Amino acid sequence: MTDDDLLLRPALLDAARRLTSSGVTAPRTDAELLAAFVLGVSRGRLLLVDAFTPAQRAAFEDLIGARARRVPLQHLIGSVAFGDVDVLVGPGAFVPRPETELLVAWGLERDLPPAPVAVDLCSGPGAIALAVAHALPAAHVSAVEQDPNALDWLRRNVSARASAGDRQIEVIVGDVTDPATTQDLDDRVDLLLCNPPYLPDGTPLEPEVAAYDPAPALFGGPDGLDVIRPVVMRAGAVLRTHGWVGIEHDVTHRHAVADLFAGAGVFSDIEVHGDLTGRPRFTTARRAPR
Repeated sequence: MTDDDLLLRPALLDAARRLTSSGVTAPRTDAELLAAFVLGVSRGRLLLVDAFTPAQRAAFEDLIGARARRVPLQHLIGSVAFGDVDVLVGPGAFVPRPETELLVAWGLERDLPPAPVAVDLCSGPGAIALAVAHALPAAHVSAVEQDPNALDWLRRNVSARASAGDRQIEVIVGDVTDPATTQDLDDRVDLLLCNPPYLPDGTPLEPEVAAYDPAPALFGGPDGLDVIRPVVMRAGAVLRTHGWVGIEHDVTHRHAVADLFAGAGVFSDIEVHGDLTGRPRFTTARRAPR
């Protein structure tokens, strides 16, 4: 390996070309993020770095090769930024998406009591629970998940938070569609947020998603609503009067989830919210007085 091979900028250009050829959506961004990871600096400080060491160059080459094979960037780095928290992810973990940050932001803007009870249904690696716990230190947060691989990552993230002295997140193991899983929370919850499996079966996926995101976290039956339907009903049971619920959903569910809330007969303030491109992405409601 020559000194020229170690230069950062030519290596980034070559990596971006390879990722472009492999169909990666943001090749330059991914190349820079992987370089920053290898170098141990933020992406913004790459301008201050001229070259890799030989060991760093070899590590970068391995990562670019894996990314070209469409291994998710977040799996290679080992975490993903989600709002103000970092979520550990890897094989078997659903990678949190920026769209879900909008759902969390909505929830945090609600008029909540000083020490609210919050629930993250279909928690996966725990992104929603972690973000809510970080923003609301007095909250008690329950994260509900049943998939063994997802539970492993959820527990890692909760343990990492607990090791810093914060033990406000409770992990509940069970099926969110089974009332018994959350029956102890009935009439106690101030904020319920859920990013369920909602893609209609057979929805085409990018290679990173199809090969690495677990199918149980993606697909929600023929119309994508197999999990959302019972979650709406459970929300009506666990929420206190005037408690809030927000459920992420597919863009094809522009009216379907709102109709489910309306049909339950116990919700008010039903509203559909768009994502950053304006597509309908999550629907919210408030528990009406009993």
